[in-house]
Order: sequence, then C-alpha cells, then structure tokens
Amino acid sequence: MRVLVTGGTGLVGRHVIAALARRGERIRALARSDAAAAALAALGAEVARGDLSDEAALDRAAAGCDAVVHTAATVLSRRPWADWRAVNVLGSERVATSTARAGARLVHLSSVAVYGGRLARRSATPLDEAFDLERAATPRDPYARSKREAELAVWRVAQATGLVATALRPCVIYGEGDRHFSPRVARVVRRGLVPLIGDGTNRLSVVYAGNVAAAVLAALDHPEHPGPFNVTNDADLTLREFVTHFAAGLGVRPRFIPIPRRLARSVAKAGDAALALLQPRAALVGMREAVQFLSGDNPFRSDRAERELGWRPVAAAAEAVERTAASFRGDGRRAAGGSPAP
Repeated sequence: MRVLVTGGTGLVGRHVIAALARRGERIRALARSDAAAAALAALGAEVARGDLSDEAALDRAAAGCDAVVHTAATVLSRRPWADWRAVNVLGSERVATSTARAGARLVHLSSVAVYGGRLARRSATPLDEAFDLERAATPRDPYARSKREAELAVWRVAQATGLVATALRPCVIYGEGDRHFSPRVARVVRRGLVPLIGDGTNRLSVVYAGNVAAAVLAALDHPEHPGPFNVTNDADLTLREFVTHFAAGLGVRPRFIPIPRRLARSVAKAGDAALALLQPRAALVGMREAVQFLSGDNPFRSDRAERELGWRPVAAAAEAVERTAASFRGDGRRAAGGSPAP
C-alpha cells in the first residue's frame, strides 16, 4: 500500500509514519519547507513538495497512492478566523478532493472539538458518533469551529464524489514529539509541587499518539467502515495517575497540592477576566478551560472504533505516559524532535 501523509512532522503524523514504516508500507509525505522535507526523508518517507493551499501539488502528491492520511492542521494560533479557515477547512477540502481524484481513500484526523466544549461538559451521557454536526450549535473557539467545518467539508466531498472517507476524533493527544500539551505538563511536574484540582480521581480525557496512529492503521485496513469514529479511550487514566506516571518518566517525585474545585474555578474565572483586560492576546487557552479539562471526567466513548475497526491500544497507558515524559528530560525542548517508540 502506498500512503500519502500530510502533517508528517507533527505529533500524530510522525507516529503514523513510524507505524506505517514498521508494517513495511510505502510512505509519501507532504513537505512545505526544506526543513520539513529533510525531517520526513530522515523518517524514511518519499517527499512530495507542496502545501494545503496548492491544489495542483496535492494532486501530484496523491497520484498513485492507495490512501491519504490527513493530519495537517493549525492547532494553536492567534491569527484571525480567515487563517484558521484557510488551513483547517479549505485545506482539508482540497486534500479530500485530490484524494477523490486519485481514486484513493481518505483517513482524516478530526477531533472531539467538533462536539463543542460546552456540550461535552453538560452532556448527561457519553458523547458518541450519533452527534449531528449539521444541527449542533457552532463551537465558539476557532480551533473547534475549524475542525467541525473541516469534517463537514470532507463529508460533502465524499457525498459528491463517492470518496471513501473515515474521520477519527481523538481527544487531547500526548506523546513523543508533542509541542503543545506534554511540554506544559513537563514544566509543571518538573517543579515537584503539582496542584491537584479535587481529589484527582477524574478520568482524564487524553489519548496516546501511538494509539491514535494504531486507529489510523485500523481505518486503512477497514475501508468498508467509513464515517466518524471517536478515538478517546485507550485507558481510564485518572488525573493523579497521569501525573504520577509522568513524574516517574521525568525522574521526579511529585508532591500534590490539593485545590478544591470550586476555588480553582473561581480563581480561573477571575484570572481570565484580569488577563482579558491587561493582556487580551496573552493566552491561547483560558484558565477556566484548563481547569474544566483537569477537573472533569472523560465524556467520550470509542465503542464504535473498537467494534467496527477492531481498534486496540498498542501501548499501555502507564508505559506511554512515562515514555512521553522521558522524552522531555533535560531542558524540555525535545517536543519537536522526540521520536515515536515502537
């Protein structure tokens, strides 16, 4: 099988390329810069130059491929909505269109952000793929909005062209090569004193990048099951367990500082209000959002992916967390270069 991967230098893309390479698949990867091309070649991928704005380059990259795995996306940015839309929405639509023209099938990396954070927090039952993206309220934050509109664009292309498409919806992803979540955890845990909101027994809404890559391979192996799939339950790690294993990987013995949930939420609300006045562009993720994530339970279920795709985690949670943390030992700046483990 020849597979084109977009976003191959990102967290999930690197793990996908590593997983494909271990299976002996032929890998082509899209590179928009000389640095990206060199990094992808070092991973063993055939390099196709271009970016998500270049339809002709996407057509050339997809030509001759059996499948396309689209992981490229803007995740954190202070840029205006037009820029989010250009990359995440229109870029995904172009990738889907080029995939259809190539006669390949598509695995699109979506996100549980399509459900909207407010709905996820208020849902009395676990959120699954029965959720109707067309009828739901538009998420407020630009990342969630762009991922939702991107997935809707993929389904429109599929309906118009007959493209066989699968959308995988992971929750917060961690792993070697992470540039966003894991480095922040490392900075806090490395200090030794770790704030713990509540008693820390809530199940954290996280998934290991290597297990997301396993879901990508499962989707490639089961084109007879298109559609959306949550990829959110590779383990039921509590907040306390996650931090404990992360600290073990860093070689740190953490001391937890319990903080009542109500106090944490009040402080976060006040902090967000102050930042909005003093530094309106200071934070990409609000304090209230962070507190809600760290104190809430995992509201998602992956039963459909397990049942129809046969998805199973390839890495145990404790090992995955400790391995991720170990990649951030030292100055904590290895996020961009950490290599996925087998």
